[in-house]
Parts: sequence; structure tokens; C-alpha cells
Amino acid sequence: MVFPRNRFQSKGMSGSEGSKGDEVRNHSGSLSLYPQLADNLHHIRTQLGHSPDITIREFEVGSSHSQVAMVYMNGITDMGMVNEFILHSLMIDTAIETNKDMASDKSMFDFIRNNALSIGEVKVIKGWNEALLSIMSGNAAIFIDGWTEAIGCGTKGGELRAVTEPSSQVVIRGPKDGFTESIGTNVALVRRRIKSSNLWLESMRIGKVTQTDVAIMYIKGVADDKIVQEIKKRLNGIDFDSILESGYIEQLIQDKSYTIFPTIHNTERPDSVASNLLEGRIAIFVDGTPFILIAPMSFFGFFQVVEDYYHRFEVATVIRLLRYAALIISLFFPAIYVSFITFHQEMIPTTLYISLAAQRESVPFPAFVEALMMEVTFEILREAGIRLPRAVGQAVSIVGALVLGQAAVEAGIITPAMVIVVALTGISSFTTPAYSMALSIRLLRFTMIIASGFLGFFGIVVLSIIILAHMCGLNSFGIPYMSPLAPFIPEDQKDTLVRFPFRSYFFRPRLSSQSSLVNVDEASQPSPQNEQNGRGSE
Repeated sequence: MVFPRNRFQSKGMSGSEGSKGDEVRNHSGSLSLYPQLADNLHHIRTQLGHSPDITIREFEVGSSHSQVAMVYMNGITDMGMVNEFILHSLMIDTAIETNKDMASDKSMFDFIRNNALSIGEVKVIKGWNEALLSIMSGNAAIFIDGWTEAIGCGTKGGELRAVTEPSSQVVIRGPKDGFTESIGTNVALVRRRIKSSNLWLESMRIGKVTQTDVAIMYIKGVADDKIVQEIKKRLNGIDFDSILESGYIEQLIQDKSYTIFPTIHNTERPDSVASNLLEGRIAIFVDGTPFILIAPMSFFGFFQVVEDYYHRFEVATVIRLLRYAALIISLFFPAIYVSFITFHQEMIPTTLYISLAAQRESVPFPAFVEALMMEVTFEILREAGIRLPRAVGQAVSIVGALVLGQAAVEAGIITPAMVIVVALTGISSFTTPAYSMALSIRLLRFTMIIASGFLGFFGIVVLSIIILAHMCGLNSFGIPYMSPLAPFIPEDQKDTLVRFPFRSYFFRPRLSSQSSLVNVDEASQPSPQNEQNGRGSE
């Protein structure tokens, strides 16, 4: 769809012909406001299609009866701020004597902007593009008769969802607050955790139609300046009509579009964002969504959760290794079963193979087709459980799996062993903390089953090499996707597959942050000699 260069230029507008003939543009190229208040209000109504949710409040100020109008949008404007800090201040608290002497010293416009409004955010609006965007963003605009400028007041508000526990990431130990759809609330939740003057925030608007507020947050001196500049460059280069969710941003700024693996993480948890910021990563906030983007991200970062650092390092290490084991099971287990049953029966113990062969006597389908049927059925049940209402969805997913599995076994369509394999695979896939990575593993599982059905274990090995080579070729804003294993960084191995004690962390991740900064002062660590002296004193 092609939009005209000046969307706010109207034809056939009623009002004085002289004012239309005097249309001028300001230094930014936007059409300037009209000096007559009636022309400005008519232009607003015309451009917004006489929408019923646009409120225009006209009144007089001072003994000179200056004509003033305030325009705001119902539903996205804080009515308490409008009534208390704007209307009450202008109509009741302010007594303006607009005699000739005062008019020569201080104009009505400057007096209202600098003295009459008891609200924090006030700015001057000089063009129609800025005026309409401010109104549609939830701010109130004050127009004064005889002036070609308006006053914008920060009154964004309306009905917003309260801060609640994140729904997509279950919290066992840690703070229970989660992000909301308000970008201001989300930024405040992070600033509450990192009280540092080096925590910088830069905002912009993306989307030619939606004009969505987007902000990037990083810790100056910790985050790599080159990565910060690259992220800002990609965000400013987005030329898209609409940005409705952070997923739009994720797809538009990632290094490679044609890859099944996510290279940017998303989370609903403020403590997770704070933890990643302290490691030198950058957070991207998008207004209208509770999911915050984190970049750059490596493959191993998707299997680390902030709760790993709330438990002792022994427990966290075991749980993290369990996640990687579940990853291997969810990706390879059905494919290995199909390859063993179809091509490599000699690799199965004799007793077990006799039992499996007896089960397969009444099954009319080969193991390859059987596995695909079960996997597709399981994915349908999983998707139905997500999309249905919560109470109904849980019943459908659990009861459906039990009933269908038992009925299929009794009908001789599938074997009990295949039910066990698919069930264990499905349960293992739920251990992946990041939903985007879990989706990638689910899709790769089907390709593994197809490769094993045609080539056996050889097909699994070849496909695994192709996937691993593809992952080694990926980058996340210039950071290798498989770091710190490829390239191998010895210092970063303390928090990759396992988690070492906090006392052993000296440096932040080398590739995503400034390598010269240390996380823990090495001088504060107890030396072996001091530990021995301490034991001796005991």
C-alpha cells in the first residue's frame, strides 16, 4: 500500500480561505498549525474522521477571554491527570489578567506553558504531524486562538493491565512480577533492580502507520559499543507499516532470516532482563507487548534461566545438565528408535528385540510411519491444549493423549513401545526453558525421523553434522552462535554447560561485553594461605 507524502493535507476544508492560502511548513517539512482555533479544530476532526472517541474541550482563560481548546483521545488518556492538572489549573487555579502591559511582557502561550500547567511533561508542538501523533499516543494537546503552535501534555494512561506473575515462564524461586503491555511500566521494573546512572535508555518510533514506541536499554561501559550501534542501526533501518509485537522486531533485525534457530531471546521476567544487562547484553522494549527482546544471544543462553543463580551451584549444575540430556532425548530418541527397528536390529538386546517384534506383528505400518503418526497426533493435542481455554485445554491434552494412545494400541495401529517413546520425547521437550528454542527442536525432530526412516543411523549422523555446521555459521549481531564453545573461551566455560560457584566468576562474557571489566574483584577472593590460617585459628 502506498501512502501520500503528506497524509494530513486536506482539501475542501471549511474556514476562511485566507487561512488555507497561508498554509506553510515548518523546518521539519510538516504542515504548520493554523492561527485560527476554529480551523485547527476542524482540521483535527477531518483528519480523524470525526471519531466519537476524540474529545475537544473548549473554554476561556483569563479576564481577556482568550479562546483555548484541549484535545485528547478517550481510552488511552489518563482522565485524572487531564481533570486535575490541566483543566483545574487553567479554569480555576489560574487567574490571568491579560491587560495590555502583561500582554507586552509575557504572551498567553508562554504563560500557560511555563506557569499555568501543573503537569510534569510539557512540550511545544509546531506541526500537524507531531500534533496528531501526540494526540493518538494518549497525550493532551492545548490549542490557543491566534497561535500557530500548540502545547503537548504528557497524559498517557487509560486502562492498563496490572503487574502480575509471568504466564509463559513459571517462577519457582524468585520475584513474581512480570512485564506488562506498557513500555513505561516495563522500563521501571528493570530500573528498580539496577539503580545505576550507567543504565541508559534510548527511544524511537518504528512503523510508518502504527508509530510504535521502541526503546533499547543497556549498561554503558558494560555493553559492547559496537553491538549497541549495530542494534540501533538495524532498528532505524526498519521500513515497515506496522509493529504490533516484539516478534516483528525480532524477525526484522536478526542476522539471518532463513534459519530455524532463534538468535534473539525474549522473556517476560524483569530479573532475567536485569541479569542479561549485567552481562553486557542489550534489551529491546516494544510498547504493547510484555515480551522483551535480549541480544546478542548464543545457543547455550536459551538453556540457562535466571533461577539457576538462585540455587546452589551443585543443584543448578545438575538441573542444567538434565536440560541438555532432555534436549538430546527430544531431538534424537524417536529417530534412533526408528533406525534401530528398521535397519539396525543387531544393536538391540535379543530379549528386548523379541518383545518389540512380538508387538509389531499386528501393526500394519512400518516404524517410520508409526512414529510420524504419533508425533503429529501429539503436536495436535499440544496445540489444542494451548489454544483452548485453560481448564478445557488441560483436560483435552491429558485425556486425549491417554484415550487416543490406549485406543490406538488396542486397535493394533501402533505398538506400546512407540507410545512410550513419543510420550518420553514430548515430556523432554517441555524442559527447554525458551519456547522459541523448543519450537525449533520440535520441527527438527520430524526431519530426524524422516532421515532415520530412509537412511537409518547414517541419516541421523549426516543430518546432525549439517545442523551443527549451520549453527556454527550463525551469528547474533556479530557474536558466534555457538560461543563460548566455538570459538572456545576457557574462562566462559564456568557458566555454559555447568555452573561454577559465584566466587569463581571474575569476568563477564568475553564476546558480548567489554572484556576489560571484571565482575568480581580477584583481590577479594580468599587465598589458600589465608584459608589455611583461618582453619588453624579455628
